[in-house]
Amino acid sequence: MTKVNFGRVILGGLLAGLVLNVGDYLLHVPVLGDQWKSVMTSLGLPEPEPGKIVWFVVMDFILGISLVWLYAAIRPRFGAGPRTALAAGLAVWFFIWLWCFGSTMVMGLYPAKLVMLTILWGLFEVPIATISGAWLYKEA
Repeated sequence: MTKVNFGRVILGGLLAGLVLNVGDYLLHVPVLGDQWKSVMTSLGLPEPEPGKIVWFVVMDFILGISLVWLYAAIRPRFGAGPRTALAAGLAVWFFIWLWCFGSTMVMGLYPAKLVMLTILWGLFEVPIATISGAWLYKEA
């Protein structure tokens, strides 16, 4: 078994993070921006200030690196390529988007339609980001 090439994990992870950031911007500003603004107002919360937006941008890059690391970690067992990257992306989507974010809908924190659209968006966004980052990953 070969060792994980952490330089390539970072490189691929930054690409995956870029894909996540672009996808999140598209979802949360032009697509669902007005709906999110309405929900946040109904919860008595202000619009995110620039410092909080920077936090989300950084977290998407960290998530991108984590996605490529997971791909690299399961690659010896499942083989290199897009199918393994898809499996890694879907696993992360399940635990974050479906499980965690879906729980906010079950608890009634956010409207079901808004949560379901976000979960569905993530079902495409996360695997695309993972496959993009895995494309740059090479073993040492």
